[in-house]
Amino acid sequence: MKIAVLTNEDLKAELLSNGVQSELEIVYVESVNDFLKKDADAYIDLLFENEKQRIEVLQKLLPKTIIINSVKDTLQETYSSFIRINAWPTFLKSSLIEASVIEGKAEDAEKIFSFFNKKLEWLPDEIGFITPRVISMIINEAFFSLEEKLSSKEEIDTAMKLGTNYPFGPFEWTEKIGKKNIVGLLKKLSRHQKRYEPAPLLLKGVSE
Repeated sequence: MKIAVLTNEDLKAELLSNGVQSELEIVYVESVNDFLKKDADAYIDLLFENEKQRIEVLQKLLPKTIIINSVKDTLQETYSSFIRINAWPTFLKSSLIEASVIEGKAEDAEKIFSFFNKKLEWLPDEIGFITPRVISMIINEAFFSLEEKLSSKEEIDTAMKLGTNYPFGPFEWTEKIGKKNIVGLLKKLSRHQKRYEPAPLLLKGVSE
């Protein structure tokens, strides 16, 4: 099987973290338009943005399997024939990847990720999947705690790692995932539930 992948170096390392089976041929591209120049069996856009022009390019690749990294935006908001995964930084290195499907080729997607020695966990096509929602809420609460001067960043990170056995503390995770991703998800969720409203300190320095 041959797949074309649009990624950056960090996400590439996470994608390959469990090794790659010899039957898979990977072609890396530098832009979404480069996908059109590659005759592949499937296409993975790990740098996906919910933009009309980008979606139109990806639609031209159908009926091949199209996999997009889209945590905040659902398939109903992008395109129902794509496969959607949680590939936020740090999550793609897991052997179990959260994913959603409506009309896409679920079996083909499972086969593709099996070549990377990873499995897909199929979830409803909801905003934020499960893990990003939980982690974003933990991060948000940590910023509220910092605002209230309950502790320092370093102490909060240490307490969370020791107390929950998480690989990163909330502020470490913020650096890795990116404030923009976290704030974007929380803002979208807060339209339906006020409990997701981002902490003012978390919003600081994040452009719309």
